[in-house]
Amino acid sequence: MAGETFAYEWIETFPHLEGIARILGRAEIIGVDLEADSLHHYFEKVCLLQIATDSASYIIDPLAIKDLSSLHPVFSNSHIRKVFHGADFDVRSLYRDFRIGVENLFDTQLACKFLGFRETGLESVLRNRFQVDLNKKFQRADWSQRPLSPELLEYAAMDGRYLIPLSRMLEKELEEKGRLSWVEEECRFLSKVRFTPPSHEPLYLRVKGASRLDPRSLAVLEALLKFREAQARKSDLPPFKVLGNESLLELAIQKPLFLEELETGKILSRKQIDRHGAHLLREIHRAMAIPDENLPAYPREKRPDLPSAARKREKALKTWRDLRAKNLGIEPGILLNNALIRDLALKDPQSMRELEGIPGLKKWRQEHFGAEILAAQKRGQKGVGDENSG
Repeated sequence: MAGETFAYEWIETFPHLEGIARILGRAEIIGVDLEADSLHHYFEKVCLLQIATDSASYIIDPLAIKDLSSLHPVFSNSHIRKVFHGADFDVRSLYRDFRIGVENLFDTQLACKFLGFRETGLESVLRNRFQVDLNKKFQRADWSQRPLSPELLEYAAMDGRYLIPLSRMLEKELEEKGRLSWVEEECRFLSKVRFTPPSHEPLYLRVKGASRLDPRSLAVLEALLKFREAQARKSDLPPFKVLGNESLLELAIQKPLFLEELETGKILSRKQIDRHGAHLLREIHRAMAIPDENLPAYPREKRPDLPSAARKREKALKTWRDLRAKNLGIEPGILLNNALIRDLALKDPQSMRELEGIPGLKKWRQEHFGAEILAAQKRGQKGVGDENSG
């Protein structure tokens, strides 16, 4: 199967797309995948949309067809199942770029998690279930380039071709375990996620290691990050292709003020120094001139201390959750994440009706585990949170 080739139809005109949309509108199920260019451009966009039916594969070029409105009825039709793998990014991107909303979504990656798969990436799942190896060399391809090679297009078509048979396989297994309704409810929530533009919070909050910096170094880092962001926007490159986080972090620590220091510091390449050195030094000088009272401080999110009774309930809920998840063969966080546990411990619901008022505690958790959650809370209240819940 690994050497099998896939026939696909390449669509780059609006009339052609309209015809395909009519065909898709009669399907009961479609597999959907997309390719974007965030690894190569600052202004990310969807570059390919792959849709498969039981009998055909289509690759749509949204860079050539600006208007994808003929696909809106297909994606909004609740009678057509749309199968994605790891749908969060795709759902956000489809709405951001084309105002396409997705009804009747089924996410095969979510399904894998609820079945307790150790590896849920598409590459691993296809290898384990269909003995198919996706070509890793295309994973970092620039999908915005035109023309795309036949090899790349075949890889794109193959990516989505297995989604329908995989979904049927997983649905059957979920049904056998009584978990299909759990995944379907999660998918309904997932279909409503939307792209949110970057906030105006400091850029250093996105850099690993920034929390260890003193206020002056933090100011230098922020100045360097703002410079990099401006350069990335100007050249339409992802920020990491302008300058890496580790280099900027080290510059913020060392704070070179002269070109000689920049060169002897061996943080940047000769090319980077020639291109950005003078600008970086200027930003460091500016940050060093900021008065002490105006320096930033890394926000330390202090979680409120739980009262003693709530701590006991939290411990009891975690004990129950971990044992129950092990029994179900799934990751504990899938059953009940720590944020939900904390919320439950604080609010201390006493009945199934009060459980309904806990945000995030979806119906499948209430219906299948509500009584057990309430019982675990009561055990914690009595101070026997370590007791096995069975």
